[in-house]
Amino acid sequence: MAYSPKAARPVVAAAAVSMLAVSLQAGAVTAAPAVPPSSASALTAPAAPVLADGGSLTNTGHLDFLMETVPLTPVPGHTTYKLDEIPSALAPWTYADKKADGSYGRVGGGNLDPATGYWTQGAYNADDIARTAVVYLRHWQQTGDAASRERAFQTLRSLTYLQTTDGPNAGNVVLWQQEDGSLTPSAKPVELPDPSDSAESYWLARTVWALGEGFTAFQDEDPEFAGFLQDRLRLALGSLNRQSLAKYGTYDTADGVQVPAWLIAGGADASAEAVLGLSSYVTSVPDDELAATALDRLSEGVAAMSSGTTGQWPFGAIMPWNKSQTLWHAWGGMAPAAVATASEVLDRPALLEAAVKDTAQFTPQLLAAGGPDNAWSPAPGEAQIAYGVDSRVQSLVATAKAADAPGLRDLAAITAGWFFGANPSGAPAYNPATGTAIDGIEPDGRVNPNSGAESTIHALLTMLALDADPALKTAALGISRTVSTHGLSVVEAESGTITGPGSVVKPASAWTGEANLSGGAYVDLQAGASLDIPLPASDQPHNIYPIVNRGTAPAGTTAWTSAKGPLGTTENGGAGEQGITDAPGILFPYSLKRALSAGLAAVVGTTDGDVALDALLLQPQISTVSVSGAGGDSTLYVSAAGSTTVESVAVPDGFTMIQRQYDSSGQPVPGGKNDAAARSGQVAVAPGGFTMVTFLAR
Repeated sequence: MAYSPKAARPVVAAAAVSMLAVSLQAGAVTAAPAVPPSSASALTAPAAPVLADGGSLTNTGHLDFLMETVPLTPVPGHTTYKLDEIPSALAPWTYADKKADGSYGRVGGGNLDPATGYWTQGAYNADDIARTAVVYLRHWQQTGDAASRERAFQTLRSLTYLQTTDGPNAGNVVLWQQEDGSLTPSAKPVELPDPSDSAESYWLARTVWALGEGFTAFQDEDPEFAGFLQDRLRLALGSLNRQSLAKYGTYDTADGVQVPAWLIAGGADASAEAVLGLSSYVTSVPDDELAATALDRLSEGVAAMSSGTTGQWPFGAIMPWNKSQTLWHAWGGMAPAAVATASEVLDRPALLEAAVKDTAQFTPQLLAAGGPDNAWSPAPGEAQIAYGVDSRVQSLVATAKAADAPGLRDLAAITAGWFFGANPSGAPAYNPATGTAIDGIEPDGRVNPNSGAESTIHALLTMLALDADPALKTAALGISRTVSTHGLSVVEAESGTITGPGSVVKPASAWTGEANLSGGAYVDLQAGASLDIPLPASDQPHNIYPIVNRGTAPAGTTAWTSAKGPLGTTENGGAGEQGITDAPGILFPYSLKRALSAGLAAVVGTTDGDVALDALLLQPQISTVSVSGAGGDSTLYVSAAGSTTVESVAVPDGFTMIQRQYDSSGQPVPGGKNDAAARSGQVAVAPGGFTMVTFLAR
């Protein structure tokens, strides 16, 4: 799969991501029991962060530190704006490793050859250069900062130097560049496409993002430079029209499901970042038919990757990769932001539906399962990084605006609180005094203290969004601790008792070609066998999703029962035509017809054919996220039930309770007690919706 190569540098102990496959070992999520907010948590919440001068959260100081002046020389197929007059440009170093004394050392990608001074990948890369340009463009436009204007200008010059201008690869982009300005079209380890400008790519999509926003920013300020950016954007679109967009209107098959064939590098994630740039550009130049057509078609393809519902995995998420139905990841997870923005630019309200489902239905489940994980594949439990957190914040903010859905702003505040301490480590992930952002947090709270370009960029994009919205900024700064999460969790199949022919199988790799076996193992049952899986006791009903690795050939069914009777059945095989996926069959969490009643502590699967059972996903019908900070104690209640649910909550002495009730689209529930102070302990949660409850001292 064509991921950004920076993923090859691990976040603490996270597994590496290659260009073809993902080995994200998804472990079980340990969901803490829901804890109603209390006065005690308010007293112990971390202090609010110290803001930069002027009260701004956005501090480009560390990103400025990462910047380097790069010498540029004309080489065949590569030039940039006014190269003869200005034979250098700016680019950010890829990584910054934290030293023992607290300072940072700038690092390139791969290994450094001391003899040549070259990195096996490069010192700088187009992905980070493009996104750095977006940060400086937005900062300049938002604050008028002259230094950010100059850095935006220089990084756009650097980026366009990497774009190939002629020949069969015209419009494509070389990914890596060395410190002396020379290009590395073929990095080590090998990344696809190889050479990196031989086909469309994630870095081409991000180039479109930067060029689109760059044109809009410079069109009046520097029309000549804006014209150059426009020409390079059209060059990029020409490349896309020869490649993925040439397939517009055609569909591929992926495990029996029809998926759009015209996504950039097969990704809704990559396409979404191009859509962001095109939306900006088309807003400025609505009569540019080439750009408007590309925007319309890419947005349609991204929205077509919407999947699932409130009671069906992945609960409305826009899936990122057309070659997998069960790998959701947060790299390039701007899809909801992209289609929400494009829906307004193109006046296509239907596009907004996919953004609303993702932000109002999937995102609350993501937060309740432990926070903004970097991947579900399909079980949750991955590390959390600034890129994925920012993608959620940007998507919630953009969709809230486009859909006029105030509930999404509450979710955005909780998500952004990750940067201020509401995360598994309990410590701030961004420092507004320095502009540094940590490179990731493991599920157990371990922190990667480095602060590379990608994490810095995406932290700053969130801070820019918060600085632009004072009310949201105040709400996010008021959340600095996650008290508990209680949501989607995993019980491994191998924890059960096998009766009849069957065994636990641990393959050499957990990666199937399109998803990961949870815990790296599964239970192989044969016809007539059963598996009795113990579950944690609960005082509320749960939806059960057996994760079955279905083969392509029909193989009977597995019947699932509890002490109170049948829950439903899952197919053992018949997964559908493999099509473009990298492996036959599909590893997928399937819905059952009935929920598991409260108080029951086991389910049994009995099969009439051969089946590979990976795990069970357990989803409380009411999940919770409890947070605290200067803004008070709050709990988000998230519904996976089919009807309105009323929860009883104890209101601490000296406190009053405010609840804001939202439906499954993030809209206020008619007649709900929104923004009304109450001393009642009854919390109503709409079916498939969510309710935000805050306790404030009287």
